[in-house]
Amino acid sequence: MAEGRPGRTYADAGVDIEAGEKAVHLISDAVRSTHRREVLGGIGGFGGLFAVDTGRWRQPVLVASTDGVGTKGAVAAATGRYGTIGVDLVAMLADDVVCSGAEPLFLLDYLAVGKLDPDTAAAIVGGVADGCRQAGCALLGGEMAEHPGSMAPGEFDLSGTVVGAVERAEVLGPDRVRPGDQLVGLLSPGLRCNGYSLARQVLLAGRDLDDPAWSGADRTVAEVLLEPSVIYSPAVLAVGRDLGTGLHAAAHITGGGLVGNLPRVLPSGTAAGLEWGAWEVPAVFAEIRRAGPVEPAEMARVFNLGLGMVLVVAPGAGTRAVAAAREAGCAAAVVGEVMAGDGGVRIDGLEAL
Repeated sequence: MAEGRPGRTYADAGVDIEAGEKAVHLISDAVRSTHRREVLGGIGGFGGLFAVDTGRWRQPVLVASTDGVGTKGAVAAATGRYGTIGVDLVAMLADDVVCSGAEPLFLLDYLAVGKLDPDTAAAIVGGVADGCRQAGCALLGGEMAEHPGSMAPGEFDLSGTVVGAVERAEVLGPDRVRPGDQLVGLLSPGLRCNGYSLARQVLLAGRDLDDPAWSGADRTVAEVLLEPSVIYSPAVLAVGRDLGTGLHAAAHITGGGLVGNLPRVLPSGTAAGLEWGAWEVPAVFAEIRRAGPVEPAEMARVFNLGLGMVLVVAPGAGTRAVAAAREAGCAAAVVGEVMAGDGGVRIDGLEAL
């Protein structure tokens, strides 16, 4: 060390070890509240331990997904409202794996920040824990990383990975789908985490986050944009328990909207037909359409238009599936059917948007 010069520290470089330790302390109870009986140990290890119940699964297939919250996180940062963005992360992950019929087992999250504020980190991870409790999966571990110099103070990025399991004979997918199958939509009150680059550009043109979302709206732009995502996995699993082999497939309506995601569960030689008006479409979509303006076809290519998940069920099973979803606390409606076709999605009446 040069004489007369103090030693450099990690804090001098912008990383606060003590803040990290405080953040871990603040999230400990929230993390523990998500633990299932299969979780071994607690916080602090180099890896999370999860004992798979070999008595329950005969031929388990593990299903994994990685995702983030996209630019919805920028809205949370701009408003300082961090309590629900973690719920959105769980929704993006758990609702991906349940499309294979898998029960979400555990989740690992990753939070990168420009400057670590323990209270903010605790609010974000607390939202992840809330989402995990809703989905029934354990928050098994994670990472908080401070990135001074590459991210500005106040900036953050949240992502994660979930692992689920399903019996091999019960995996859902296109091989089960046939013409005549009914389409059951699980309703979404808002945008979830998708299309935010376009939604922010349109809704914030000439408006501030604290302004009414549209003329006569009783919510602000920020409140509409931060509407937490519904976590559909419990409802999908409930429908599966009720219908058994009558549940054929599930499509999570994320990036790519209805026309980009429904074809992912359609076998060759089929198409999906949706009937506009069969479900309630949240007002935010009409406002984006009007204010853009955004053409209806582009709306269907970007946004969920009020359907966060679409289930494919056996002919005549739609009403029963709707009842099972509602019993699980999820609004649902029969919205269309599978038909012979070229793999596309037709939305009859979409021009009324």
